[in-house]
Amino acid sequence: MEIHPIAFFHSPLKSKFGIPRQSGLVSELTGRIVLEPSFRQAEALRGLEDFDYLWLIWGFSANPPSNEASLTVRPPRLGGNRRMGVFATRSPFRPNPLGLSCVRLDHVENDGHEGPVIFVKGADLMDGTPIYDIKPYVAYADAHADARSGFVDQTAWQPLQVEIPDSLAASVPADQLDVLKAVLAQDPRPRYHNDPQRIYGMPFLDFDIRFQVVGLTLTVVAIVNN
Repeated sequence: MEIHPIAFFHSPLKSKFGIPRQSGLVSELTGRIVLEPSFRQAEALRGLEDFDYLWLIWGFSANPPSNEASLTVRPPRLGGNRRMGVFATRSPFRPNPLGLSCVRLDHVENDGHEGPVIFVKGADLMDGTPIYDIKPYVAYADAHADARSGFVDQTAWQPLQVEIPDSLAASVPADQLDVLKAVLAQDPRPRYHNDPQRIYGMPFLDFDIRFQVVGLTLTVVAIVNN
């Protein structure tokens, strides 16, 4: 079976580093879905705006190709030190590099050049990600309020406190500052990293956001134009 992208995702997050580890964690994060020319017609989206959420099926395009699929992976939620079966995780390193995300539909905007563009919130996709299908989220079939979540239920998670000095915050567009803080609060570092002296860099919009983490506090130390 061959599959081809029906759209591409556009986001302020320009690399894998910093992408929220699940959809919905950063509800402020807005992205655009731009359809490929053969699907760039309003007919393809008829009825879409009657739904609040969408399922996106997409590709882990930034992962290096591999001829071998590991049967076990190290989930970040477990600190990156314990192995679980690949099919018991949402690891991006899978036998087939496909992702599945539930995102909130914000609106559809008709653009003369790009056709109808779908705006969504809360996606865990980087800029340029290929999308292979879009399906509506249907609450009666897709929601299971009492479902168990395996090892996720057994591990506590606490977001970081983010501090950005006013002199640095002023360089970020005002409508994106809270988005940046929410992304950083999810702690972009690999889970096995815990060096308070290390300075990390995360692409965001046209900036390189440089930060340190001490305990549960993340401090932005520089914002550099790329």
